[in-house]
Amino acid sequence: MVNLVIGCGENKNVLKAAKTLENNENLKINIVFSEKELISAFEDDSVDTIVRGSLKSSNLIKEIKNLNSNSTQQPINRMSFINFKKINQNYTKNNSKDNAKNSHISDSKLDGFLLGPVGIDEGNNIDEKLDIVIQCSKFLLDMKKTPKIAILAGGRKEDLGRSSTIDKSIKGSDNLVNLINEVFYSSLDTINDSSESMTKNSIKNIDSINFSVKNYYILLEKAIMEKNNIIIAPDGIIGNIIFRTLVLLNSWESNGAIAFGTKKIFIDTSRDQSKEGYIRSLNFAQKLAIKNLNENF
Repeated sequence: MVNLVIGCGENKNVLKAAKTLENNENLKINIVFSEKELISAFEDDSVDTIVRGSLKSSNLIKEIKNLNSNSTQQPINRMSFINFKKINQNYTKNNSKDNAKNSHISDSKLDGFLLGPVGIDEGNNIDEKLDIVIQCSKFLLDMKKTPKIAILAGGRKEDLGRSSTIDKSIKGSDNLVNLINEVFYSSLDTINDSSESMTKNSIKNIDSINFSVKNYYILLEKAIMEKNNIIIAPDGIIGNIIFRTLVLLNSWESNGAIAFGTKKIFIDTSRDQSKEGYIRSLNFAQKLAIKNLNENF
Protein backbone atom coordinates (compact mmCIF):
# COMPACT_ATOMS: atom_id res chain seq x y z
CA MET A 1 0.00 0.00 0.00
CA VAL A 2 1.18 3.51 -0.85
CA ASN A 3 1.30 5.88 2.12
CA LEU A 4 0.57 9.39 0.81
CA VAL A 5 0.43 12.78 2.53
CA ILE A 6 -1.48 15.71 0.99
CA GLY A 7 -1.88 19.26 2.28
CA CYS A 8 -5.19 21.08 2.59
CA GLY A 9 -5.49 24.86 2.74
CA GLU A 10 -8.41 27.16 1.94
CA ASN A 11 -9.43 25.15 -1.13
CA LYS A 12 -11.37 22.16 0.26
CA ASN A 13 -11.47 20.34 -3.08
CA VAL A 14 -8.58 18.37 -1.60
CA LEU A 15 -10.99 16.82 0.90
CA LYS A 16 -13.48 15.98 -1.85
CA ALA A 17 -10.73 14.30 -3.92
CA ALA A 18 -9.55 12.26 -0.95
CA LYS A 19 -13.14 11.22 -0.22
CA THR A 20 -13.57 10.03 -3.82
CA LEU A 21 -10.51 7.78 -3.51
CA GLU A 22 -11.19 6.49 0.00
CA ASN A 23 -12.12 3.02 -1.32
CA ASN A 24 -8.77 2.60 -3.09
CA GLU A 25 -7.34 -0.30 -1.09
CA ASN A 26 -3.82 0.35 -2.38
CA LEU A 27 -3.66 3.96 -1.25
CA LYS A 28 -3.66 5.46 2.24
CA ILE A 29 -4.28 9.22 2.12
CA ASN A 30 -3.20 11.28 5.12
CA ILE A 31 -4.41 14.90 5.09
CA VAL A 32 -2.43 17.62 6.88
CA PHE A 33 -3.46 21.23 7.32
CA SER A 34 -0.17 23.11 7.75
CA GLU A 35 3.09 23.61 5.91
CA LYS A 36 5.00 22.37 8.96
CA GLU A 37 3.17 19.05 8.91
CA LEU A 38 3.81 18.61 5.19
CA ILE A 39 7.52 19.37 5.61
CA SER A 40 7.70 16.80 8.42
CA ALA A 41 6.45 14.15 5.98
CA PHE A 42 9.74 14.43 4.06
CA GLU A 43 11.54 13.13 7.16
CA ASP A 44 9.03 10.34 7.84
CA ASP A 45 10.33 7.03 6.49
CA SER A 46 6.81 5.58 6.43
CA VAL A 47 5.65 8.16 3.86
CA ASP A 48 6.06 7.13 0.22
CA THR A 49 4.90 10.23 -1.59
CA ILE A 50 3.74 13.79 -0.87
CA VAL A 51 1.29 16.07 -2.68
CA ARG A 52 1.19 19.80 -1.92
CA GLY A 53 -2.58 20.02 -2.32
CA SER A 54 -3.96 23.49 -1.64
CA LEU A 55 -1.37 24.76 0.84
CA LYS A 56 0.41 28.01 -0.04
CA SER A 57 3.64 27.43 -1.94
CA SER A 58 6.13 30.26 -1.29
CA ASN A 59 7.47 29.25 2.12
CA LEU A 60 6.74 25.57 1.51
CA ILE A 61 8.88 25.29 -1.63
CA LYS A 62 11.66 27.29 0.06
CA GLU A 63 11.65 24.90 3.04
CA ILE A 64 11.68 21.86 0.75
CA LYS A 65 14.66 23.24 -1.16
CA ASN A 66 16.50 23.97 2.10
CA LEU A 67 15.73 20.48 3.37
CA ASN A 68 16.86 18.96 0.09
CA SER A 69 20.17 20.87 0.07
CA ASN A 70 21.19 18.96 3.20
CA SER A 71 20.59 15.54 1.63
CA THR A 72 21.34 15.83 -2.09
CA GLN A 73 23.17 18.16 -4.42
CA GLN A 74 20.61 17.87 -7.21
CA PRO A 75 18.68 21.02 -8.15
CA ILE A 76 14.94 21.00 -7.51
CA ASN A 77 12.87 21.83 -10.58
CA ARG A 78 9.12 21.47 -11.06
CA MET A 79 7.55 20.32 -14.32
CA SER A 80 3.80 20.14 -14.78
CA PHE A 81 2.56 16.97 -16.49
CA ILE A 82 -0.34 18.05 -18.73
CA ASN A 83 -2.41 15.62 -20.78
CA PHE A 84 -2.69 16.23 -24.52
CA LYS A 85 -6.44 15.65 -24.50
CA LYS A 86 -8.82 17.96 -22.70
CA ILE A 87 -11.07 16.88 -19.87
CA ASN A 88 -13.83 14.50 -20.87
CA GLN A 89 -16.99 16.59 -20.65
CA ASN A 90 -18.90 13.41 -19.70
CA TYR A 91 -17.05 13.34 -16.37
CA THR A 92 -20.19 14.19 -14.43
CA LYS A 93 -20.55 15.63 -10.97
CA ASN A 94 -23.60 13.58 -10.09
CA ASN A 95 -22.24 10.08 -10.65
CA SER A 96 -19.94 9.85 -7.62
CA LYS A 97 -19.97 6.04 -7.62
CA ASP A 98 -18.73 5.92 -11.19
CA ASN A 99 -16.14 8.60 -10.41
CA ALA A 100 -14.78 6.53 -7.57
CA LYS A 101 -14.85 3.37 -9.67
CA ASN A 102 -13.04 5.05 -12.55
CA SER A 103 -10.44 6.85 -10.46
CA HIS A 104 -8.01 3.94 -10.24
CA ILE A 105 -4.35 4.37 -11.00
CA SER A 106 -4.66 2.42 -14.27
CA ASP A 107 -6.50 5.38 -15.78
CA SER A 108 -3.37 7.52 -15.53
CA LYS A 109 -1.83 6.81 -18.93
CA LEU A 110 0.56 9.78 -18.83
CA ASP A 111 -0.24 10.65 -22.44
CA GLY A 112 0.93 14.23 -22.29
CA PHE A 113 3.87 16.56 -21.91
CA LEU A 114 6.10 17.95 -19.21
CA LEU A 115 5.85 21.75 -19.16
CA GLY A 116 8.38 23.87 -17.35
CA PRO A 117 9.93 25.49 -15.68
CA VAL A 118 6.75 26.40 -13.78
CA GLY A 119 8.37 27.66 -10.60
CA ILE A 120 8.67 31.44 -11.04
CA ASP A 121 12.23 31.37 -9.66
CA GLU A 122 13.39 28.43 -11.80
CA GLY A 123 14.97 28.15 -15.26
CA ASN A 124 16.68 31.52 -15.18
CA ASN A 125 19.69 30.62 -17.33
CA ILE A 126 20.84 28.08 -19.89
CA ASP A 127 22.53 25.83 -17.32
CA GLU A 128 19.36 25.58 -15.23
CA LYS A 129 17.29 24.79 -18.31
CA LEU A 130 19.78 22.11 -19.38
CA ASP A 131 19.42 20.53 -15.92
CA ILE A 132 15.65 20.55 -16.40
CA VAL A 133 15.86 18.93 -19.84
CA ILE A 134 18.11 16.19 -18.49
CA GLN A 135 15.89 15.56 -15.46
CA CYS A 136 12.80 15.37 -17.71
CA SER A 137 14.53 13.06 -20.17
CA LYS A 138 15.62 10.69 -17.41
CA PHE A 139 12.05 10.63 -16.09
CA LEU A 140 10.55 9.85 -19.51
CA LEU A 141 13.15 7.16 -20.19
CA ASP A 142 12.20 5.54 -16.86
CA MET A 143 8.61 5.62 -18.13
CA LYS A 144 9.72 3.87 -21.36
CA LYS A 145 9.10 7.01 -23.42
CA THR A 146 11.48 8.69 -25.88
CA PRO A 147 12.11 12.39 -25.21
CA LYS A 148 10.77 14.82 -27.82
CA ILE A 149 11.94 18.24 -26.71
CA ALA A 150 10.50 21.60 -27.71
CA ILE A 151 12.34 24.78 -26.78
CA LEU A 152 10.41 28.05 -26.64
CA ALA A 153 11.57 31.66 -26.94
CA GLY A 154 10.17 35.19 -26.73
CA GLY A 155 9.68 35.60 -30.47
CA ARG A 156 10.06 34.07 -33.91
CA LYS A 157 13.50 33.69 -35.48
CA GLU A 158 12.78 36.66 -37.76
CA ASP A 159 11.99 38.85 -34.73
CA LEU A 160 15.70 39.30 -34.03
CA GLY A 161 16.48 42.99 -33.76
CA ARG A 162 13.09 44.10 -32.41
CA SER A 163 14.43 44.55 -28.88
CA SER A 164 17.38 43.48 -26.73
CA THR A 165 15.06 41.37 -24.56
CA ILE A 166 13.69 39.47 -27.55
CA ASP A 167 17.18 39.05 -29.01
CA LYS A 168 18.48 37.59 -25.74
CA SER A 169 15.59 35.12 -25.55
CA ILE A 170 15.91 33.94 -29.17
CA LYS A 171 19.69 33.58 -29.04
CA GLY A 172 19.46 31.82 -25.68
CA SER A 173 16.96 29.30 -27.08
CA ASP A 174 19.23 28.56 -30.06
CA ASN A 175 22.17 28.07 -27.70
CA LEU A 176 20.12 25.71 -25.54
CA VAL A 177 19.17 23.55 -28.55
CA ASN A 178 22.83 23.31 -29.55
CA LEU A 179 23.87 22.42 -26.01
CA ILE A 180 21.21 19.70 -25.71
CA ASN A 181 22.37 18.14 -28.97
CA GLU A 182 25.96 18.28 -27.75
CA VAL A 183 25.11 16.58 -24.46
CA PHE A 184 22.90 13.88 -25.95
CA TYR A 185 24.95 13.02 -28.99
CA SER A 186 28.62 13.79 -28.56
CA SER A 187 29.95 15.17 -25.28
CA LEU A 188 28.90 12.56 -22.72
CA ASP A 189 32.08 13.09 -20.70
CA THR A 190 31.46 16.81 -20.28
CA ILE A 191 28.04 16.60 -18.56
CA ASN A 192 28.30 18.77 -15.44
CA ASP A 193 27.94 17.33 -11.95
CA SER A 194 24.33 18.40 -11.46
CA SER A 195 23.39 16.48 -14.60
CA GLU A 196 24.96 13.16 -13.70
CA SER A 197 21.54 11.57 -13.22
CA MET A 198 21.39 11.28 -17.01
CA THR A 199 23.84 8.38 -17.28
CA LYS A 200 25.53 7.15 -20.42
CA ASN A 201 23.39 4.03 -20.33
CA SER A 202 20.23 6.15 -20.15
CA ILE A 203 21.30 8.15 -23.17
CA LYS A 204 22.04 4.96 -25.08
CA ASN A 205 18.48 3.83 -24.38
CA ILE A 206 17.06 6.75 -26.36
CA ASP A 207 15.37 5.77 -29.60
CA SER A 208 17.53 7.88 -31.93
CA ILE A 209 14.92 7.68 -34.68
CA ASN A 210 12.18 9.27 -32.57
CA PHE A 211 14.30 11.44 -30.27
CA SER A 212 14.25 15.09 -31.27
CA VAL A 213 15.02 18.56 -30.00
CA LYS A 214 13.67 21.55 -31.89
CA ASN A 215 13.40 25.28 -31.36
CA TYR A 216 9.78 26.31 -31.80
CA TYR A 217 10.58 29.88 -30.75
CA ILE A 218 7.23 31.46 -29.76
CA LEU A 219 5.02 28.84 -31.47
CA LEU A 220 3.72 27.00 -28.40
CA GLU A 221 0.67 25.77 -30.28
CA LYS A 222 2.84 24.01 -32.86
CA ALA A 223 5.00 22.42 -30.17
CA ILE A 224 1.88 20.90 -28.61
CA MET A 225 0.25 19.87 -31.90
CA GLU A 226 3.42 18.01 -32.91
CA LYS A 227 3.20 15.97 -29.68
CA ASN A 228 6.45 16.99 -28.00
CA ASN A 229 6.59 15.48 -24.52
CA ILE A 230 9.00 18.04 -23.03
CA ILE A 231 8.23 21.75 -23.52
CA ILE A 232 10.73 24.23 -22.11
CA ALA A 233 9.49 27.79 -21.57
CA PRO A 234 11.89 30.76 -21.71
CA ASP A 235 11.72 31.06 -17.91
CA GLY A 236 9.64 30.03 -14.92
CA ILE A 237 7.38 33.06 -15.07
CA ILE A 238 6.32 32.36 -18.65
CA GLY A 239 6.02 28.64 -17.87
CA ASN A 240 3.74 29.43 -14.95
CA ILE A 241 1.56 31.67 -17.14
CA ILE A 242 1.33 28.95 -19.83
CA PHE A 243 0.25 26.46 -17.14
CA ARG A 244 -2.45 28.80 -15.82
CA THR A 245 -3.72 29.54 -19.33
CA LEU A 246 -3.96 25.89 -20.37
CA VAL A 247 -5.06 24.29 -17.11
CA LEU A 248 -6.90 26.86 -15.00
CA LEU A 249 -8.49 28.87 -17.82
CA ASN A 250 -8.88 26.34 -20.63
CA SER A 251 -9.43 23.17 -18.54
CA TRP A 252 -6.57 21.04 -19.86
CA GLU A 253 -5.94 18.09 -17.56
CA SER A 254 -2.92 18.45 -15.30
CA ASN A 255 -1.54 15.60 -13.20
CA GLY A 256 0.36 18.06 -11.03
CA ALA A 257 3.97 19.16 -11.26
CA ILE A 258 6.57 16.56 -10.42
CA ALA A 259 9.47 17.98 -8.43
CA PHE A 260 12.77 16.58 -9.70
CA GLY A 261 15.65 16.40 -7.24
CA THR A 262 13.68 15.89 -4.01
CA LYS A 263 14.48 13.07 -1.59
CA LYS A 264 10.88 11.84 -1.77
CA ILE A 265 8.36 11.83 -4.61
CA PHE A 266 6.69 15.24 -4.41
CA ILE A 267 3.86 16.45 -6.62
CA ASP A 268 3.28 20.21 -6.58
CA THR A 269 -0.27 21.33 -7.29
CA SER A 270 -2.08 24.62 -7.72
CA ARG A 271 -4.00 25.82 -4.69
CA ASP A 272 -6.83 26.64 -7.14
CA GLN A 273 -7.31 23.16 -8.61
CA SER A 274 -10.65 21.39 -9.01
CA LYS A 275 -11.57 18.15 -7.24
CA GLU A 276 -10.85 16.25 -10.47
CA GLY A 277 -7.44 17.93 -10.72
CA TYR A 278 -6.48 16.78 -7.23
CA ILE A 279 -7.74 13.26 -8.03
CA ARG A 280 -5.38 13.14 -11.02
CA SER A 281 -2.48 14.35 -8.86
CA LEU A 282 -3.19 11.72 -6.21
CA ASN A 283 -3.32 9.03 -8.90
CA PHE A 284 -0.10 10.34 -10.44
CA ALA A 285 1.68 10.32 -7.08
CA GLN A 286 0.47 6.78 -6.41
CA LYS A 287 1.65 5.57 -9.80
CA LEU A 288 5.15 6.99 -9.25
CA ALA A 289 5.32 5.62 -5.72
CA ILE A 290 4.33 2.12 -6.85
CA LYS A 291 7.03 2.22 -9.52
CA ASN A 292 9.59 3.41 -6.98
CA LEU A 293 8.62 0.76 -4.43
CA ASN A 294 8.84 -2.00 -7.04
CA GLU A 295 12.30 -0.84 -8.13
CA ASN A 296 13.61 -0.73 -4.56
CA PHE A 297 12.04 -4.03 -3.45
